[in-house]
Amino acid sequence: PTKKTLLCCCLAIIATSCASAEEPTKSPSKPLADSPRLRQNFDAGWSFYKGDLAGADKPSFDHSTWRELDLPHDWSIEGPYDAKNPGGAPGGYLPCGMGWYRKTFRLPPNATGRKVFIEFDGVYMNGEFWINGHRLGKRPNGYLGIRFDLTPHLDLSGENVLAVRVDNSLQPSTRWYTGSGIYRHVWLTLTDKLRVSHWGTQISTPKISAVQANVAIRTTFRNEHDTAKQVTV
Repeated sequence: PTKKTLLCCCLAIIATSCASAEEPTKSPSKPLADSPRLRQNFDAGWSFYKGDLAGADKPSFDHSTWRELDLPHDWSIEGPYDAKNPGGAPGGYLPCGMGWYRKTFRLPPNATGRKVFIEFDGVYMNGEFWINGHRLGKRPNGYLGIRFDLTPHLDLSGENVLAVRVDNSLQPSTRWYTGSGIYRHVWLTLTDKLRVSHWGTQISTPKISAVQANVAIRTTFRNEHDTAKQVTV
């Protein structure tokens, strides 16, 4: 892959060609907007199990009896309150433990040839992530988001299964209440193979006076096409 960096030392307003859907969706099965980038809220249509189960990362696992819910979700706040819960006073005397989330979805027909990413804004804590049985990785820290490239592991014509295991059993773990689970939003992003890199735009003001300021905009592009591409910003 090739990268290009653009530096503009001028005051500028950037209009980004981007389609965004803020309403939660169970599955983005309808054709996408004619845009090089779409960011879809992916909070709706999850299944949840409180506890730990062997094999829940496998696509064939039957989660039909699990509780259906939309994210964000915190299972700790559902109780019950008990002074004996290991989180103690900082944890609000609420239970922690372990839990699983799963979501089945289909991709829209015009997702072919695009890159597909999943982004979790926050999972407390020790989140482990799978797509179609392939382990994507782990985020021990419950306050940091994480993003994965799903593209190599997706079924473009059939069902796909996301699975997330959350382990908040090691208590006490903090000085304040955190909750347990996927407690922030989840996003599905589809892009062209030529795209602005993740966190690829930086804006700074290297020179400031009483009457004016210079604004520097640095944008990094990533090209995963087989040939070089020209970029216009």
